[in-house]
Amino acid sequence: MVYKMLLVFCLLCILFLLPEATDSQLVSCYYEFDRHTGSCHGLIGNVTQDECCLSYYYGFRDESGECKSCRKASWSAWSPWSPCSVSCLKGVKQRRRRCDGIGECQDPKSKDKAKTQTQQITVCEDQDCCPEQGGWAEWGEWQPCSATCENGTTVRHRNCSNPAPICGGLCDGQSLEAKPCETKVVCPTHGGWSEWGPWGPCSGTCRKEGSVPPSQQRRRSCTNPPPSSDPAGRPCPGDESESQDCDFLVMCAIDGNWGRWGPLSECSVTCGVGQEFRSRSCDSPAPKYGGRPCVGDSSASEVCKTHKPCPVHGEWEEWGEWGPCDKTTYSKPISCTKKTGSQSRRRVCFRDFDGAPCEGSIVDHRHCYDLTDTKDRPCKKPGQYTEWGEWGFCEPRQGALKRIRERVCVHTLPEFE
Repeated sequence: MVYKMLLVFCLLCILFLLPEATDSQLVSCYYEFDRHTGSCHGLIGNVTQDECCLSYYYGFRDESGECKSCRKASWSAWSPWSPCSVSCLKGVKQRRRRCDGIGECQDPKSKDKAKTQTQQITVCEDQDCCPEQGGWAEWGEWQPCSATCENGTTVRHRNCSNPAPICGGLCDGQSLEAKPCETKVVCPTHGGWSEWGPWGPCSGTCRKEGSVPPSQQRRRSCTNPPPSSDPAGRPCPGDESESQDCDFLVMCAIDGNWGRWGPLSECSVTCGVGQEFRSRSCDSPAPKYGGRPCVGDSSASEVCKTHKPCPVHGEWEEWGEWGPCDKTTYSKPISCTKKTGSQSRRRVCFRDFDGAPCEGSIVDHRHCYDLTDTKDRPCKKPGQYTEWGEWGFCEPRQGALKRIRERVCVHTLPEFE
């Protein structure tokens, strides 16, 4: 395509540069000359022959109307042989070729006719004899009527043998003649089916799994036409009714049912009283197609007895009261003094049936201050106040509105006092 566009551009440039030609000198220029058919394709426009033939593959059409090639003159291929001039005995047939291109194809000085002739003629003989028509023999007898009742057709034949035709000739006319015939017998009327009626209701409302689906039927009658009785006509062939499966119905719902209970499990404990469990599955059958699930529990339990007491692991009872605050360096108990001493308390470990012992100590010790004097009167505890808290809301007190704030006395002795 690009090559053709460049050629067109070059031709247009030459048109502007060359002197203008007269209308009688112009030819119709084409992109392509077909050497097989001698025709031109793809009209470009009107230019001179020299301008068009700047391309070796172009073709042009001059005032004679004949399409010519821009190539150097050469013979085209011979055309196929024409039909023989006669259909029988001897005749002639011919073939032709063209001289396509610029210049002469044949050399006037050449004595070889095969190089100069545009037409070849040769003798042909398609058939060595000409056909001659024959003559008909006498008509034969009329054949029996084609029908056994009411009206039909009878025929007779004749042969093309008086004389017989020669070399593919024929006889004029037909070899067969027909005419209507009447049997004077009434024909029986054979039965014909009416149209099928509508499908009836299905024999069920749903399809059961693993079973033949419900079916529906439709009927027809042997009334189109009904068979005659005298003479007797044949009944309608085939069945009066037909059925089909109702495959379009939904599947029937299958309600779930429990399977057998499984075996009991081992007792949940090794001492005392526990439980044994067993389970079952909703699979006999399992619910399908919207069926109801199984009713009841999927598991059950029973009481199991080991007849063995369970060990009671040690558990501490509450601590007893703290004993008196003593100091071994003094011969008497400490009373209302800041000197430290020690005191102890005890607790009991309860366990049974080989239970694990209690963890920890049975005795607890701590440092102490004895801030009770000998006469069972409380000693003054040294301490100091914290900062004052925020003022509270105003409230009526003893006939007047008052508000209160508080502070706390914190003991300065250690926490174990």
